[in-house]
Amino acid sequence: MSKTKSVYVCTDCGAEALKWIGKCPSCGGWNTYVEEVVKKEPSAQRSIHGIERSGVKPQLLRDVTSQEEARLDLCDAELNRVLGGGLVKGSLVLIGGEPGIGKSTLVLQTVLKLKGLRTMYVSGEESAQQLKLRADRLSENAADTENCFVFCETNLEQIFVQAHNLQPDLLIIDSIQTMFTEAAESSPGSITQVRECSALILKYAKETGTPVLLIGHINKEGSIAGPKVLEHIVDTVLQFEGDQHYMYRILRSIKNRFGSTSELGIYEMRQSGLRQVSNPSELLLTENHEGLSGVAIAAAIEGARPFLIETQSLVSTAVYGTPQRSATGFDIRRMNMLLAVLEKRAGFKLAQKDVFLNIAGGLRVNDPAIDLSIISAVLSSSLDISIDRGVCMAGEVGLSGEIRPVTRIEQRIQEAEKLGFSRIIIPEMKGLESLKAKIEIIKARKVEEAFRALFG
Repeated sequence: MSKTKSVYVCTDCGAEALKWIGKCPSCGGWNTYVEEVVKKEPSAQRSIHGIERSGVKPQLLRDVTSQEEARLDLCDAELNRVLGGGLVKGSLVLIGGEPGIGKSTLVLQTVLKLKGLRTMYVSGEESAQQLKLRADRLSENAADTENCFVFCETNLEQIFVQAHNLQPDLLIIDSIQTMFTEAAESSPGSITQVRECSALILKYAKETGTPVLLIGHINKEGSIAGPKVLEHIVDTVLQFEGDQHYMYRILRSIKNRFGSTSELGIYEMRQSGLRQVSNPSELLLTENHEGLSGVAIAAAIEGARPFLIETQSLVSTAVYGTPQRSATGFDIRRMNMLLAVLEKRAGFKLAQKDVFLNIAGGLRVNDPAIDLSIISAVLSSSLDISIDRGVCMAGEVGLSGEIRPVTRIEQRIQEAEKLGFSRIIIPEMKGLESLKAKIEIIKARKVEEAFRALFG
């Protein structure tokens, strides 16, 4: 007879302990242990000898044949870009995001666009009538739902039975935290259930070659709910970000075994669903900021995609004894470093000033090339002098005040020229002599030279 006992499992790394521990000894996470009830098989019934599977033997790496992965076109340029060119057959993709951000809307409208592909949408949260109402809102053409089958079930064994009978070309699970398998005793959404269900779904995807899209919840810390093993099991992890009070949504790739992890897709939330934003530079720039101080335009790159963003800064006298430092969409530690460079190398006193920084459009940018635009926006707000709206810039600022070269400077220049900018300030670089551009290129080695070009 099997024995039932209670153990404590780390939600980050899956380590087990007999009692609750504040800090996990394996991964170092704090307050990550939760109690789980497990049923353990007696050791006498387990054997150390396995059963050989026919046709499965070790082989030399040189004998393994490699070929280009076949991908499914999802009829969505932004989603295809984030996935690395399309959905790989037999892959397991996890899409996570806050409640109400639009995860189910994104997946359902993608399914409705697929022509000739049989899809099976498994919902553990909504009824078939609710899915029908959403599909009618997203698509006015009833023919779009000819190959879309809906199955409202949370039992994983029943889902596999229906999938075996239907043989879908694409399987969607909404959401993984609502699924449960009879092989585990714990309740749906627990660590054991999420781990076992994801492992079984992975086995199904690899054996049948069917791509599977998983929709996952996130916890209050912002990470995907459940064990960290879930993110290790899947092939691709996509994060759907954005503020519910704004219309723009960002799809970011956190992990991708078949493509780059630095790509992002931008959508606009509308009543009829999510609209792809093919040119994000136009929506990230204010129509008219002429005469406004504290605004600078930066030529940034995320993945292989150049776009221009607007950096906004507000510098005011500190009301209290300690000045405030706040940054939205940018690393506040790097902002403090840039403020120290301004004070030490350029001679601008900001120690008794409140500094607020914002990246317009709700983006979070990690490109170091926006350093120059950030210190320019801070200086513009401090002096209350506006920057010419026809000027953009790209450059990394070092601790000694020098402007360091950045990657893909040609793409940044071409993007600025395409959007009608007249001047761009870049670092001193070689290899740009052959570049033919109508935009005026200003090269600067130090921040003082860039400030003279901006403010005279």
